Amino acid sequence: MKKDDCPFCIPNTVLRGEILYEDDLWYFVSAEDGELKHGGMIITKRHVSTPFDINAQEWERLHGLLGKFKSFIDEYAPDGYNLGWNIHPVGGQNVEHAHLHLIGRFADEPLAHKGLRYAFKQPNNKRGSAV
Repeated sequence: MKKDDCPFCIPNTVLRGEILYEDDLWYFVSAEDGELKHGGMIITKRHVSTPFDINAQEWERLHGLLGKFKSFIDEYAPDGYNLGWNIHPVGGQNVEHAHLHLIGRFADEPLAHKGLRYAFKQPNNKRGSAV
């Protein structure tokens, strides 16, 4: 995907959700993902495909901003959080631009307490061939 076609590159104005924070390296946009509400995405301003392409300056800034991004979700008083990267299509990445999901989780959700590893523990997710 080229920068000109990327929905996460800000000049393309394709994003859904409100940009709650922006600086020269990162921005945070509110996002809802299906039934999960009160979340957001932390997105690099520089067009890079995966977090493996993020440089040292970007990592350092992200570390300093995580608390600020969490505060946007805190206003909904979640009982927990999921924070994660999807990388490449097989890993669940739908847009080829590095972005970190931050999702508030609530005790009254049907899948509360399952966490990210839930999908990995499902017997029906076992590969057919031994590697």
